[in-house]
Amino acid sequence: MRLIIAEKPSLGRAIADALPGSPRRHDGAVVVGDTTVTWCLGHLLEQAPPDAYDPALKQWRLDHLPILPSRWKLMPRPKARGQLAVIRKLLKDAREVVHAGDPDREGQLLVQEVIEHLGWKGPVSRLLVSDLNRPAVKRALGRLEDNARYTPLYRAAQSRARADWLYGINLTRAWTVSGRQAGHDGVLSVGRVQTPVLGLVVRRDAEIRDFRPTPFFVLWADLAVAQGRLRAWWQPGEAHPLDDQGRLLAREPAASLAERLPGAQGRLTQLESRDKRQAAPLPYSLSALQVDAARRHGLSAKATLDVCQRLYERHQLITYPRSDCRYLPEEHFAAARATLEGACRADDTLRGWLAGADFSRRSKAWNDKQVGAHHALAPTGKPADLARLEKAEADVFRLIARNVLAQFYPPLAVREVKADFLILEEPFRAKGQEILDPGWKPLFTTREEAPPLPPLTEGEACRVAEAGVEDRETRAPEPFTDASLIKAMMNIARYVDDPAVRRTLREHDGLGTEATRAGILETLVERGYLVRQAKALRASRLGSALIASLPDAAGRPERTALWEQRLSAIAEQGDDPAPFLAALIEDLRGLLGAADAGRIRTALAGAQGEQAPTPKPGAKSAKSGKKRGAPRRRSGAAAKRPRKT
Repeated sequence: MRLIIAEKPSLGRAIADALPGSPRRHDGAVVVGDTTVTWCLGHLLEQAPPDAYDPALKQWRLDHLPILPSRWKLMPRPKARGQLAVIRKLLKDAREVVHAGDPDREGQLLVQEVIEHLGWKGPVSRLLVSDLNRPAVKRALGRLEDNARYTPLYRAAQSRARADWLYGINLTRAWTVSGRQAGHDGVLSVGRVQTPVLGLVVRRDAEIRDFRPTPFFVLWADLAVAQGRLRAWWQPGEAHPLDDQGRLLAREPAASLAERLPGAQGRLTQLESRDKRQAAPLPYSLSALQVDAARRHGLSAKATLDVCQRLYERHQLITYPRSDCRYLPEEHFAAARATLEGACRADDTLRGWLAGADFSRRSKAWNDKQVGAHHALAPTGKPADLARLEKAEADVFRLIARNVLAQFYPPLAVREVKADFLILEEPFRAKGQEILDPGWKPLFTTREEAPPLPPLTEGEACRVAEAGVEDRETRAPEPFTDASLIKAMMNIARYVDDPAVRRTLREHDGLGTEATRAGILETLVERGYLVRQAKALRASRLGSALIASLPDAAGRPERTALWEQRLSAIAEQGDDPAPFLAALIEDLRGLLGAADAGRIRTALAGAQGEQAPTPKPGAKSAKSGKKRGAPRRRSGAAAKRPRKT
């Protein structure tokens, strides 16, 4: 018997439906001929808690730290024992096993750790399914690979899980026990990724809170020229008080010039014109989609991920969503017209966009060299009756389909014009933009660019019709939103001060992964470290205090982003995981030495931030519950009062 182990039931059913023969349903499995398809329910196994290694570690004590397992243990999740028993029984009759986890690092881990935990020693093949439509699954079944090829991906995921356990368990215990000594009644959760993300928000909020607006002044002049009228702006020179961005800091020079300008004559001294062509935005990765869905439809990162999972699993309208890639396989190009015609036929908006597509065009989106374990999000071709979907599902599907359709539109062609004038011996500048070919732009509701200038000739005369001075102020940075925080996690090098580290991170950018970023934001909100205010994400007083109490490096992205780079090297280049974990443990020892009740007490007393709402019943918060990196929930008195040491 061939046994296929899928990551979840929906994938298992899709595989069974694509096999030749009549499926027969069993408890936790489907049998089709000589093949049995079973499934996990997400993670069936989890890292064992510290007391599984030593019962004494059930107590939280500083003198137990660091906790460093010499031989790692996994244990069944409480609700997974039944399905684990089903797989164990089926393995006894199998001659071959097919690993059908999702095509990413976590999917490789999820199924492979079950296969190894249950002691299977026979051959294992790898089935990669990124599209649940029956034809796509049938094609994938015809392209099975040796699972050994994906061992580096598994080692990287395994290393990530162990790193999260080491970092989260040890630092959370250290800060929670020290926090108890400082008078804080609750868990202080520290995570390898979540804490640097919290640090980004805490520092942004501090910039906003400490910001003091600086007044500056701009002078405009409406000019009459040979073929129309335009607005130009004074370009004050270094003789005037300017800031580092060239803004005028005193009103008097502008006001004095403004009084003399009406009716003044001048001329156009220099005219520059440049034609530019801009290709359509690429199809979406998950994070890029989360950014746009937040901006355009107000969806949180988690809501967008949940919508994508439903579009993929329940409706089978899109390909595998947890992708970090924005390119498509070259073989998809030939079928793109049929796929998009099928996907768009039942929606007026999509049908209108489809009508303008030129399928003889081939954009740079189809590029096998840019496609890794998975490709960009795309429609599967299954007809989408958007009227039957939830509004959020329809909105997200249109975004995904639009970005693929845009690949068959011409580039946006514009002409940018810059005109320099000399009036009363003072320089003025006007800028404009003319759209030569709108190309893909009508598919996107983007902001309007600068209006076009009237036709101009270098050397022509001008006359000032009107002039005025505007009083302005510098503005504080905007608070983070789901969109901007996800974007910051994608482009974390921008938030790194060290030039050498920044250069390194440009090639391996990213804090967290496509699959985890949304969950990290929700974890920080649920634990009371971040607060949602309309679209903004602000740090709570507790979140600010936690960052202030930690060593600076623990709340900054450099270390974690570099760890993600090393995990990528394990997954993509087969690097040995041992040096990565050894370096992590060395870092961990240094961080543990900084756990100090006095520092936590001072941080809690002086913290600024928003008041976190009372957690809803059953919500995971900083005082109770657990996610990756947090301590396991304890019962009784031990849950309320960790022993002081």
